[in-house]
Amino acid sequence: MSRTLNKVMLIGNVGKEPDVNFTPSGVKVAHFRLATSETWKDKDGAVQEHTDWHTVVAWRGLADVVEKLIRRGARVYVEGKIQSRSFDDRDGNKRYVTEIVADNLLLLDAKRSDTPGNGSDLEQQPSSHVSDDIPF
Repeated sequence: MSRTLNKVMLIGNVGKEPDVNFTPSGVKVAHFRLATSETWKDKDGAVQEHTDWHTVVAWRGLADVVEKLIRRGARVYVEGKIQSRSFDDRDGNKRYVTEIVADNLLLLDAKRSDTPGNGSDLEQQPSSHVSDDIPF
């Protein structure tokens, strides 16, 4: 049996507020979009930029953290794995989705707060690390 590895590490900016829901069995799940960009100079010396958008999924306790702390524009390190799945949309068409299933998050620009009681301890650190087990 050969060994394989499915590991993703991304640093990017959150594109919009997380979407938090529950599965039919009551498990919390959060989704958010993360933008990663690269820049380079073309042959004429002009700066070019390309942005990729990733859908990040967090389950259970990590979904709680995403719901409380992740906001549009936040700079976040995400560690997890790539997962592809398919589903049938409302019109019966087969759709394919590739997502990053997060098992670790690092908030790279968490804001400090000098006001007591204003936010959680996690928000008040210069960076915060959280993780959760994958529900498989």
